[in-house]
Amino acid sequence: MPRMASSRKVVEFFYDIVSPYSWMAFEVLCRYRNVWNLDLKFKPAYLGGVMHDSGNRPPGMVPNKFHYMTKDLERVSGYFGVPLYPPSNVFEAMFEKGTLNAMRFVTAVAEKEKEGDVLVERVSRELWKRIWSTDQDVTQPASLTEAGLKAGLSANELEEILTLSKSQPIKDKLKSVTQEALDYQCFGFPSTVCHANGKAELFFGSDRFELMAHCIGEKWVGPHPDKPTSKM
Repeated sequence: MPRMASSRKVVEFFYDIVSPYSWMAFEVLCRYRNVWNLDLKFKPAYLGGVMHDSGNRPPGMVPNKFHYMTKDLERVSGYFGVPLYPPSNVFEAMFEKGTLNAMRFVTAVAEKEKEGDVLVERVSRELWKRIWSTDQDVTQPASLTEAGLKAGLSANELEEILTLSKSQPIKDKLKSVTQEALDYQCFGFPSTVCHANGKAELFFGSDRFELMAHCIGEKWVGPHPDKPTSKM
C-alpha cells in the first residue's frame, strides 16, 4: 500500500550553485524524493557567508585539497551520473566571480513560486550546468535570463524576477536562509538536514546518503534508485 502523505520525512537541503558537490547531492535527493517519501525543501543560501561566519577555509586556500578536488570531481561525476566538466579556471569560477547575484536570483524564483519547488529545481539545475558543465557565466543578468528561459520561465516572468532579486526583501531572505544554515552549525555546502524522531540531523557533503537513509529509516540502493546495483 502507498504511504500516507503524513509520513513524509522533512529534509532541508542547503546549497549554493558554486558548489559542484552540491549539484551531486541535489540530483540524488531529487531521485530519492519519491523513493524515500521526502518532503524535500530546497534552501538556496550563500556559501561565502557560511564559510566566513563558520571560520571555514575554501579548498583553494589548501593547495593539496584543491588538487585532490579537481581529480575527485571527475570520479563523482561518473558515479552519480551528472554531466560535470570543470570549467577552464576552477578557482575563478568558485572563488573570484562569486554567486551572490545568482543565489539572489534563485531566492527570487523561490519567492515568486511560493508553493512548490519545480521552478527552483529547474533554475538551480540550469545554473549548475552553466558553471559545471558548459563553462558559462552566471554573474550577469543576461546569463541568469538565459538559464531562466531554459528552465521554462517566460521573458516577462524573468524581468520581474530579476528586478525582485535586487530588492532588499530578497537580499534579506538570502541572508536569513544563510543564517538558518549557520544555526544548524553548517560550515560548508552541501548541507542536508534530516528531521527524524523529533531531531534535526545535519549531514555534510555528497557522500553521506547511507547514513541519511539509516537516520530516516530508509534504504540506500546507490545513486540511481531506479537502477539499483548489488555488490557481491
